[in-house]
Amino acid sequence: MSEKDWIYVMDDSRLPEGAIAAVYPKGVNILLAKVLGKVYALDGKCAHMGCPLFCSSISGHIITCPCHDWRYDLLTGEFIDSSEIKLRAYAVKAENGRLFVSLT
Repeated sequence: MSEKDWIYVMDDSRLPEGAIAAVYPKGVNILLAKVLGKVYALDGKCAHMGCPLFCSSISGHIITCPCHDWRYDLLTGEFIDSSEIKLRAYAVKAENGRLFVSLT
């Protein structure tokens, strides 16, 4: 990926360990989550009925949709109960205390 592919989304300090945040680079709804010091980025809406995932609960690498308890793996975006259903996962990088997401 070239440098132009990375979009600044927030300062790393604003996303504490075990937290979830919604960001909207270029208007795209993305969920950020930090687990064990690593930041993950997935589509910000549940594949079931489009419920916003920024209100999800998080346990390890699993987020649970607040509307109907659908669970997703932060590592892959896969729906836990059926791997053919997936949220899009986005590349994330941390640089100089800032977080960047690639939409490509």
